[in-house]
Amino acid sequence: MKQIRLHGRGGQGAALASQMLANAFVVEGKHAASFPMFGFERRGAPVISFVRFDDLPVREKTQIYAPDCMLVLDPGLQRLPNLFDGLSPESTLVLNSSKEVTESPSDNLKTTAVVNASAIAIAEVGRNISNTCLMGAFCAATGWLKLDSLHEAFKFYFSGKLLENNKNSATRGYNEVKLIEW
Repeated sequence: MKQIRLHGRGGQGAALASQMLANAFVVEGKHAASFPMFGFERRGAPVISFVRFDDLPVREKTQIYAPDCMLVLDPGLQRLPNLFDGLSPESTLVLNSSKEVTESPSDNLKTTAVVNASAIAIAEVGRNISNTCLMGAFCAATGWLKLDSLHEAFKFYFSGKLLENNKNSATRGYNEVKLIEW
Protein backbone atom coordinates (compact mmCIF):
# COMPACT_ATOMS: atom_id res chain seq x y z
CA MET A 1 0.00 0.00 0.00
CA LYS A 2 1.19 3.51 -0.85
CA GLN A 3 0.34 6.45 1.39
CA ILE A 4 0.15 10.11 0.37
CA ARG A 5 -0.19 13.14 2.66
CA LEU A 6 -1.26 16.54 1.34
CA HIS A 7 -0.61 19.80 3.20
CA GLY A 8 -2.35 23.04 2.35
CA ARG A 9 -4.45 25.83 3.73
CA GLY A 10 -8.22 26.11 3.73
CA GLY A 11 -9.44 27.17 0.30
CA GLN A 12 -6.45 25.81 -1.63
CA GLY A 13 -8.09 22.51 -2.52
CA ALA A 14 -6.08 19.97 -0.48
CA ALA A 15 -9.18 18.07 0.62
CA LEU A 16 -10.61 18.05 -2.90
CA ALA A 17 -7.22 17.00 -4.31
CA SER A 18 -7.17 13.91 -2.08
CA GLN A 19 -10.64 12.93 -3.36
CA MET A 20 -9.62 13.47 -6.98
CA LEU A 21 -6.41 11.45 -6.54
CA ALA A 22 -8.34 8.58 -4.95
CA ASN A 23 -10.83 8.61 -7.84
CA ALA A 24 -8.00 8.64 -10.38
CA PHE A 25 -6.51 5.52 -8.77
CA VAL A 26 -9.95 3.87 -8.95
CA VAL A 27 -10.11 4.80 -12.65
CA GLU A 28 -6.93 2.72 -13.03
CA GLY A 29 -8.52 -0.25 -11.25
CA LYS A 30 -6.85 0.29 -7.88
CA HIS A 31 -8.50 0.48 -4.49
CA ALA A 32 -8.21 3.87 -2.79
CA ALA A 33 -9.42 5.85 0.20
CA SER A 34 -9.10 9.52 1.05
CA PHE A 35 -10.13 11.81 3.86
CA PRO A 36 -9.22 15.27 5.17
CA MET A 37 -8.30 16.49 8.63
CA PHE A 38 -9.29 20.02 9.55
CA GLY A 39 -8.49 22.16 12.53
CA PHE A 40 -10.60 25.27 12.36
CA GLU A 41 -12.70 25.14 9.22
CA ARG A 42 -11.85 28.52 7.80
CA ARG A 43 -10.03 29.87 4.79
CA GLY A 44 -6.28 30.00 5.43
CA ALA A 45 -6.21 27.49 8.29
CA PRO A 46 -3.85 24.51 7.87
CA VAL A 47 -5.44 21.45 6.25
CA ILE A 48 -4.02 17.96 5.92
CA SER A 49 -5.61 15.30 3.76
CA PHE A 50 -4.67 11.71 3.16
CA VAL A 51 -4.80 9.15 0.33
CA ARG A 52 -4.05 5.46 0.45
CA PHE A 53 -4.11 3.16 -2.58
CA ASP A 54 -3.33 -0.45 -3.27
CA ASP A 55 -4.24 -3.42 -5.46
CA LEU A 56 -6.15 -4.82 -2.46
CA PRO A 57 -9.05 -3.13 -0.65
CA VAL A 58 -7.95 -0.26 1.59
CA ARG A 59 -9.60 -0.54 4.98
CA GLU A 60 -7.37 1.67 7.12
CA LYS A 61 -8.90 5.09 7.79
CA THR A 62 -6.34 6.56 10.19
CA GLN A 63 -4.06 9.53 9.67
CA ILE A 64 -0.90 8.89 7.70
CA TYR A 65 2.17 9.27 9.86
CA ALA A 66 4.75 7.77 7.47
CA PRO A 67 3.84 8.90 3.94
CA ASP A 68 5.55 7.57 0.84
CA CYS A 69 4.78 10.87 -0.87
CA MET A 70 3.87 14.33 0.35
CA LEU A 71 2.29 17.20 -1.63
CA VAL A 72 2.71 20.72 -0.25
CA LEU A 73 0.23 23.14 -1.82
CA ASP A 74 1.32 26.24 0.10
CA PRO A 75 5.03 27.14 -0.11
CA GLY A 76 4.82 28.91 3.28
CA LEU A 77 4.15 25.60 5.02
CA GLN A 78 7.76 24.53 4.41
CA ARG A 79 8.70 26.54 7.49
CA LEU A 80 6.62 24.35 9.82
CA PRO A 81 9.08 22.57 12.11
CA ASN A 82 7.38 19.16 11.96
CA LEU A 83 6.18 19.16 8.34
CA PHE A 84 8.63 16.46 7.24
CA ASP A 85 8.35 14.29 10.36
CA GLY A 86 7.68 10.65 9.65
CA LEU A 87 8.51 10.58 5.95
CA SER A 88 9.20 7.04 4.82
CA PRO A 89 12.70 6.34 3.54
CA GLU A 90 13.01 6.91 -0.22
CA SER A 91 9.92 9.15 -0.23
CA THR A 92 8.89 11.84 -2.70
CA LEU A 93 8.03 15.48 -2.04
CA VAL A 94 5.91 17.41 -4.55
CA LEU A 95 6.29 21.10 -3.76
CA ASN A 96 4.58 24.24 -5.00
CA SER A 97 7.38 26.80 -5.11
CA SER A 98 8.76 29.52 -7.34
CA LYS A 99 12.17 29.13 -5.68
CA GLU A 100 14.90 26.68 -6.52
CA VAL A 101 15.45 23.92 -3.97
CA THR A 102 19.17 23.45 -3.33
CA GLU A 103 19.16 21.09 -0.34
CA SER A 104 16.92 18.30 0.81
CA PRO A 105 14.58 19.30 3.64
CA SER A 106 14.61 15.69 4.94
CA ASP A 107 17.12 12.86 4.93
CA ASN A 108 14.34 10.45 3.95
CA LEU A 109 13.62 12.11 0.62
CA LYS A 110 14.72 10.38 -2.54
CA THR A 111 13.03 12.83 -4.93
CA THR A 112 11.83 16.40 -4.69
CA ALA A 113 9.52 17.62 -7.44
CA VAL A 114 9.23 21.40 -7.66
CA VAL A 115 6.77 23.31 -9.81
CA ASN A 116 5.48 26.88 -9.65
CA ALA A 117 1.90 25.63 -9.33
CA SER A 118 0.58 28.98 -8.11
CA ALA A 119 1.66 30.77 -11.29
CA ILE A 120 0.31 27.96 -13.47
CA ALA A 121 -3.01 27.91 -11.60
CA ILE A 122 -3.44 31.66 -12.00
CA ALA A 123 -2.67 31.41 -15.73
CA GLU A 124 -4.88 28.38 -16.39
CA VAL A 125 -7.68 28.55 -13.83
CA GLY A 126 -7.63 32.25 -12.97
CA ARG A 127 -7.14 31.67 -9.24
CA ASN A 128 -4.30 30.56 -6.97
CA ILE A 129 -5.68 27.07 -6.38
CA SER A 130 -2.68 24.89 -7.12
CA ASN A 131 -4.13 21.44 -6.42
CA THR A 132 -4.65 20.18 -9.99
CA CYS A 133 -1.25 21.41 -11.11
CA LEU A 134 0.46 19.64 -8.21
CA MET A 135 -1.45 16.45 -9.00
CA GLY A 136 -0.02 16.56 -12.52
CA ALA A 137 3.45 17.04 -11.05
CA PHE A 138 2.73 14.10 -8.72
CA CYS A 139 2.03 11.87 -11.75
CA ALA A 140 5.37 12.83 -13.31
CA ALA A 141 7.37 12.54 -10.08
CA THR A 142 6.10 9.15 -8.88
CA GLY A 143 4.87 7.30 -11.95
CA TRP A 144 2.15 5.79 -9.71
CA LEU A 145 -0.68 7.33 -11.74
CA LYS A 146 -1.20 8.10 -15.40
CA LEU A 147 -2.01 11.70 -16.33
CA ASP A 148 -4.91 10.44 -18.48
CA SER A 149 -6.44 8.77 -15.42
CA LEU A 150 -6.20 12.03 -13.52
CA HIS A 151 -7.89 13.87 -16.39
CA GLU A 152 -10.63 11.23 -16.39
CA ALA A 153 -11.19 11.68 -12.64
CA PHE A 154 -11.55 15.45 -13.11
CA LYS A 155 -14.79 14.77 -15.01
CA PHE A 156 -16.46 13.86 -11.70
CA TYR A 157 -15.69 17.33 -10.32
CA PHE A 158 -15.56 19.79 -13.23
CA SER A 159 -17.32 20.41 -16.52
CA GLY A 160 -17.05 22.70 -19.52
CA LYS A 161 -14.37 25.37 -19.45
CA LEU A 162 -13.43 24.65 -15.83
CA LEU A 163 -12.70 21.02 -16.74
CA GLU A 164 -10.46 22.07 -19.63
CA ASN A 165 -8.67 24.68 -17.52
CA ASN A 166 -7.91 22.17 -14.76
CA LYS A 167 -6.78 19.54 -17.25
CA ASN A 168 -4.43 22.17 -18.75
CA SER A 169 -3.16 23.03 -15.26
CA ALA A 170 -2.43 19.36 -14.49
CA THR A 171 -0.75 18.85 -17.86
CA ARG A 172 1.48 21.86 -17.33
CA GLY A 173 2.37 20.59 -13.85
CA TYR A 174 3.29 17.24 -15.40
CA ASN A 175 5.42 18.86 -18.10
CA GLU A 176 7.01 21.71 -16.13
CA VAL A 177 7.95 19.94 -12.88
CA LYS A 178 11.65 19.90 -12.02
CA LEU A 179 12.76 16.61 -10.47
CA ILE A 180 15.67 16.61 -8.03
CA GLU A 181 17.19 13.31 -6.93
CA TRP A 182 18.99 13.39 -3.58
